[in-house]
Amino acid sequence: MGVHLKTLREQRGLTQAALAQALKVSSSYLNQIENNQRPLTVNVLLRLQSAFGIDLQLFSEDAQTRQLAELRAVLAEGPDAGTVPQAEAQMLAQQLPAVSRAILALHKRARSAEERLGLIAESSGDSAASTPLQPYEEVREFFYARHEPLAQLDERAEQVYAQLQDTFAPPRAPSAAKLFAALEHRLRRLHGVAVRCELGTSVAEQPLRSFDPASRTITLAAGLSPAQQAFQLGVQLAFFEMGGMIDAFIQANEFSTDEARALARIGFANHFAGALVLPNRIFQESAEELRYDIDLLSERFGVGFETVGHRLSTMRHPHAQSIPFFFVRVDRAGNMSKRQSSADFHFSRTGGTCPLWNVYEAFSQPGKILTQLARMPDGRTYLWIARTVEHRRGGYGTPHRIFSVALGCDARHANRLVYGDGLAADAAERAVPIGSGCKVCDRENCVQRAFPAMGRPLSIDPNARRFAPYAPAG
Repeated sequence: MGVHLKTLREQRGLTQAALAQALKVSSSYLNQIENNQRPLTVNVLLRLQSAFGIDLQLFSEDAQTRQLAELRAVLAEGPDAGTVPQAEAQMLAQQLPAVSRAILALHKRARSAEERLGLIAESSGDSAASTPLQPYEEVREFFYARHEPLAQLDERAEQVYAQLQDTFAPPRAPSAAKLFAALEHRLRRLHGVAVRCELGTSVAEQPLRSFDPASRTITLAAGLSPAQQAFQLGVQLAFFEMGGMIDAFIQANEFSTDEARALARIGFANHFAGALVLPNRIFQESAEELRYDIDLLSERFGVGFETVGHRLSTMRHPHAQSIPFFFVRVDRAGNMSKRQSSADFHFSRTGGTCPLWNVYEAFSQPGKILTQLARMPDGRTYLWIARTVEHRRGGYGTPHRIFSVALGCDARHANRLVYGDGLAADAAERAVPIGSGCKVCDRENCVQRAFPAMGRPLSIDPNARRFAPYAPAG
């Protein structure tokens, strides 16, 4: 608190002796307080307030704690993230509060400018002018836009799956346990690798899969389902058998950082494993047969709701009659942690998302499948299926994560999905108007609009209730 007191004294033009006299303490005692060698006691604070009428919030530790948290968030961004020790950040917040506020203000201006640049680039279709991406964003954008490498991995996964068929029967949709056994056999026979499954209660921090090159042993976490175990072995098999192909994909594409390249390598291996658990043509045929009923597909292949939805959106479809799907996963805060599309759908990176989208309504009805006909500002109508999913590892008291996942397709395909029955997809008036986020959506009279669209003036109507921050209660 000493710096705050010294700043206050200098702003008032007082000497240490004059302030010490006003506070009824010695000059040496005041000097020790200003140099943080003695605490600023409650009695001295009360005398300070009485003598100068200052707001004691200036000396609040809560304010410093809040400012320190904001500083740490700012210093955790950018190319030099993590290089400022916590002790230095704490000293900055405590000893130089005005400088800290200036840094926070500059960061706010920079973020605002970056967001505006991103919105301008997005609305004009100029990806080169967009704001720099984080490594995970860069990889996500790559997998969203580039389908050729995934198609090649799909083909290789089907070849490996055909070779594994000698180990199990029947050939179509084997149980996940049989697939796991076949993969374990292949790893042992071709690569000299043993598989060990942990016993007991799984721990949230325990890695799902680890490989020890010295002992040639793969260790799988406890609590994984047979399908999850097969998937993890598929990932490791991708590193063994598809490593050269994956490295060629990475070298042929310009990822900006080593971190992005490492994440892309994991992403390619994960895609191969997913294509191994849910082979392209067999899974596509089953989906057509069951009219894309996700629950029935989950039962047939022994995988979860989210896995089926994600796979439908990442398959390189074997024939032209297949349905192109879009897939998203969001949390309660609106963070979009997954987005994938086998066709063109505009997911906004900077504009946010739309609260009228049923992917958010699903949180209010956990476990229930919700359907929605949604019309975008360009007039195109889509069928969306949304449901919550829960990720949990471990026993009682173990933290769990809840997400909402949504699978969408063009409304013209609705009659081929069980979810389209009775929706009358051709009735445009039934479609809910949604957008890509208020800042990039040009709908004029949306009841959920939170911000004016970028580049459009905000018309102030005292009787309107269009913008939630200004709307009266009731």
